[in-house]
Amino acid sequence: MHSLDCIKKKIEEIIATSPVPEDPRHARDTLDWLLRLEPDADEALQIAALGHDIERAIETRKVRREAYQDYDAFKAAHARNSAQILKEIMQECQASPALIEEVYALVCQHEQGGNRRADLLREADSLSFFSLNLPFYFARHDREETLRRCRWGYRRLSERGKELVARLTYPEPALTALVKACISLEEGLS
Repeated sequence: MHSLDCIKKKIEEIIATSPVPEDPRHARDTLDWLLRLEPDADEALQIAALGHDIERAIETRKVRREAYQDYDAFKAAHARNSAQILKEIMQECQASPALIEEVYALVCQHEQGGNRRADLLREADSLSFFSLNLPFYFARHDREETLRRCRWGYRRLSERGKELVARLTYPEPALTALVKACISLEEGLS
């Protein structure tokens, strides 16, 4: 099996076991968003998009939010943990050291960005949160927590990403209203 096929197969197998029901779809959706934003995205970006949240699927290695007082510190630990797990998978699949290093760096940066490629991955992840994950998140959390998470995610978006989110609608009117409130608060319109 080619190393890329091996890597993708292992990522998908692990993510399929996630206790978070939307995780398998989010992995694929983040990759889809990446390819919409950057149709010629290379293997490193594609692997990073598919596996960026892999640690959430491994209960024994999962970073716990309650262990961190600061949400950004939690997200940074989550990113490093996912990067380490992907590194191990890629080594097992005999990927090149250069590919391993690039994917590791991208996933470590996927929450905060920092360069064009990491920003692109962050954007795809954020767009997938708004287009796919948000209804699931809203079902698990109250309005206040969902609004907090929306605002955090919205601030990560580029102007283009913000325009895309502003056009999204949801089957549940309360969720559409919540996203509009998020945008108003973040854009200083309220």
